[in-house]
Amino acid sequence: MPQQDRAHATREAILRAAAEEFDRLGYERTSLTAVLARAGLTKGAFYFHFPSKAAVADALVERQSELWAQLRESWRARGLDPLSALHGMFAESADRMAADVVLRAGVRLNADREVGYPGVPSTHVMWEKLVAAYVIEAAERGDLRAGVDPEAVARTLCSAALGSRLISSATTACADFPSRIREVLGHVLPCVASSAWKLSGSQTASEPS
Repeated sequence: MPQQDRAHATREAILRAAAEEFDRLGYERTSLTAVLARAGLTKGAFYFHFPSKAAVADALVERQSELWAQLRESWRARGLDPLSALHGMFAESADRMAADVVLRAGVRLNADREVGYPGVPSTHVMWEKLVAAYVIEAAERGDLRAGVDPEAVARTLCSAALGSRLISSATTACADFPSRIREVLGHVLPCVASSAWKLSGSQTASEPS
């Protein structure tokens, strides 16, 4: 294996091992010794790639942030109506969280930082604004029931998603998070959408061929 490939593989092994520990125990309770043992690496190999446990956590948070940006752009580019795109984006987010411990750990780390340091820019607030923009666009298209408050819909969806993640993480390691999110969407969207609205487009991570 070329040296560059070995270095990349080692870095990814560190990130995955740290993610598994962070996902299981949280940042504070995770020791560097446990990460090294899980990855099967020496301290020297670790410090070649990261100066500290905090630097690994930073890399995981950055990775989840980049993935969410890619996911939002992917669903926006499909040209679906706003509510269908919103449904797909939430559902795929849950699917990815359930399948990817690296993503899951990054989300947990980011959320824990926001709780521990009030006043920092909040991902939760960002998501509420993003969802509200979709719902406002749906209202402009005539896809909402009369009198529905888009910002209230955004708060409801984001709060339900956060609660679902916390419960799912504590009970099934996020295995049932996709079904919980689809339950939320199945109850909320029909209540706020106009009678003429129908879910459209592929609701999977990849466009149909």
